[in-house]
Amino acid sequence: MSRFLLRRVLFGVLVLWLVATTVFLLFFAGPADTVARRLAGPRAPIEVIDQIRNTLGLDRPLWDQYLSFLGKLLHGDLGVSFISQTPVTTLIAQSLPGTLWLVFGAAVLWMTAGITGGVLSATKPRGLRDRVTTVLVLAGISLPTFVLGMLMIYLALSVFPWSGLQPGPYVSPLWDFAGFLQVMIMPWICLAVVQAAVYVRLTRGSMLDTLGEDYIRTARAKGAPERRVTYRHGLRAALTPVVTQFGVDIGTLLGGVVVTESVFGLQGLGQLMIRSVRNGDLPVIIGAAILASAFIVIANILVDVAYSFLDPRVRLA
Repeated sequence: MSRFLLRRVLFGVLVLWLVATTVFLLFFAGPADTVARRLAGPRAPIEVIDQIRNTLGLDRPLWDQYLSFLGKLLHGDLGVSFISQTPVTTLIAQSLPGTLWLVFGAAVLWMTAGITGGVLSATKPRGLRDRVTTVLVLAGISLPTFVLGMLMIYLALSVFPWSGLQPGPYVSPLWDFAGFLQVMIMPWICLAVVQAAVYVRLTRGSMLDTLGEDYIRTARAKGAPERRVTYRHGLRAALTPVVTQFGVDIGTLLGGVVVTESVFGLQGLGQLMIRSVRNGDLPVIIGAAILASAFIVIANILVDVAYSFLDPRVRLA
């Protein structure tokens, strides 16, 4: 197991190095004046361009800049925002908690609903329960996130004002737990509805394939209870593609849930990236891009670890 984890971690480090190298070449390769102009923006005065060139050392050889770039990354230095003159790590640290709580809270909801709905549909295929679930899945997949979010805000503020639910910026649960729930419940449900629809369909298809395997028929022939066959033998094997999708979704969403954060005004990492792109604040864009890549790599490593428990044969790969 330790060798398996070591291989996956080393592969993840290699991927992050390739991402960092690509980002560096994309933004810093070229003549110093051209790079400084690109970083400062097309309307920046010459004084700002000269300051950026001197601050970042763009006149140095490219390999020297590259080693300095990697060294700062290894020390957690992502630079300083051109707009607010605030360290990028500080901006990310301020925006990240809202995104983390949004993604993990919604993940609990969509995984619970998705796996439960998929298993119930697969155990009675083409029955009434399966058909109702299929209709709900199609509705969830077809409904845009921003439409669902705006509908939820309208219902919370106009139809059910007594609920106390309201859109607004992220509130730490350590400071105000009631306010935290008031702000986060609607985004959780909004994000979970769309994601759960995908997981219901994925779990159902995987369960139908698994329940048709020979070892499932053998377990039934031996007189094993149907619940044991379904949940202990069938569900464990069927979770492999579900875990794969979950790792991809978590890694991607942690990079910024742009639409959901925008609709509910959460001021998370997605909102930070939107403001940075709009203002041309490249240090923040670069830092957020590398952080999003790190989330995806970490999520895939955790998926591989989960695979090793679901199917021990994976450790030999």
